[in-house]
Amino acid sequence: MPVEITWWGHATCTLEDSHTRVLTDPLFARRLAHLRRRRGALPPPDARYADVALVSHLHADHLHLASLAQLAPGTRLLVPRGAPRAVPGLRRLTHLRVSEVAPGDVTQVGRVVVRAVPARHDGRRLPLGPHRSPALGYVVEGEARTYFAGDTGLFDTMAKEVGPVDVALLPVGGWGPYLGDGHLDARRAAEALALLGASRAVPVHYGTYWPIGMDAVRPHEFHAPGDEFARLAARHAPGAVVHRLRHGESVRLEVTR
Repeated sequence: MPVEITWWGHATCTLEDSHTRVLTDPLFARRLAHLRRRRGALPPPDARYADVALVSHLHADHLHLASLAQLAPGTRLLVPRGAPRAVPGLRRLTHLRVSEVAPGDVTQVGRVVVRAVPARHDGRRLPLGPHRSPALGYVVEGEARTYFAGDTGLFDTMAKEVGPVDVALLPVGGWGPYLGDGHLDARRAAEALALLGASRAVPVHYGTYWPIGMDAVRPHEFHAPGDEFARLAARHAPGAVVHRLRHGESVRLEVTR
């Protein structure tokens, strides 16, 4: 059975594997604080339907309460341990089945297993939140092993803690050309792909939102990371295939191990 991945923009993807629908870091907003959506239409209503939604960390572009409120009643929601305490609005989402997870926790959803894995990233609710929750990635294991990285930097135990995987959804950008510690840019994402041994990759987290007033200031910096990742992946992980999706585009993958 093929695995299908749809990129809706930023870190929001739908993964369909083994008749189970997984949604990552739902963000359905036109505007978020000083950021505006500049590429791709908002995801259609059926993007709100999933068997499980995964939240990688507490930053508002990954844990967006207004978007989570739009999920269908009964949706399973996995969040980092401590998130409801750090983000009280989560406790008002009574139509969702919220579970707190930490690295190493395994959750069965339909015919897939979701494994929480570590991430190297500041997982606080910014700008002033305390360090109460870990930043996470997730590996969804069904017909394929698909890694959703959330936000992370490279870390020494990445291959051991995450891999091996078949497909990697990797962040390759941000709000502009310069990313701080705890992030993957195009080069570091290509290095991560090599470490993980994935045969397929989809670059995400670039070219969707950027700050108001930056439209005319080197806009290529926001869109270039996808192509740059594909170029560098060919060097660092020459056996891997990169699927450079447009917003709203899907790819069906036949994965053989």
